[in-house]
Amino acid sequence: MSEDTKMEVAATEAVAKAEAAATRRRWINLGEFVAVAGLLIAAVSLWMTWHDRKADEADKQAEKAADAQDKTRYQIRSTVRDKDIVIIADDRHALGDIQVAFPSDIGVGTQTSPAQTIPARWYESALLKATDGGADRQTGKLPVLLTVSYTDDDKSLSTTGVFDIVWKTDGRMPPLGRSLHIVAMRLHERGGSQARVDALWKASRPAN
Repeated sequence: MSEDTKMEVAATEAVAKAEAAATRRRWINLGEFVAVAGLLIAAVSLWMTWHDRKADEADKQAEKAADAQDKTRYQIRSTVRDKDIVIIADDRHALGDIQVAFPSDIGVGTQTSPAQTIPARWYESALLKATDGGADRQTGKLPVLLTVSYTDDDKSLSTTGVFDIVWKTDGRMPPLGRSLHIVAMRLHERGGSQARVDALWKASRPAN
């Protein structure tokens, strides 16, 4: 074999060895990358599992708190007896005083009763006067701010909401004027204030 041939063979072998070494390095680098990627994926999976467990625990705690709050809360219910509105107790709560704030314009003021009843005598004449001057037959809503005190496991609590007293009037033989009938009392919104009641009355008051 000539000297040139030997050199050519040696060069070829050297190139082959270099390429083989480069290939091994690439496989080693790829293996290292796969290993690191596996560790990262495992870490992310572990974090997601932990996060999901914490979220589930938080949801369960929130559900328990909501359930406890629902059991504590008294939902105001009522019925009409003659013209009076009677607040109905439930099986869990004993009712205390009620406080009713009427629209400022009708001049009734805030009324309080330990009997859980909103008697029509509190506002009947004032409502008829405020809606006088129009047709004898009218229907409408009188907004009021109602607060009911109650107890839950010997704890004194209260709940407040704006309610609409649904009413209608009919004509009577002169000089008796109009008669008032109470249809129902319905929740308008939870919470509220005197200003809110006044605004609702201004918006819904029948035109005289």
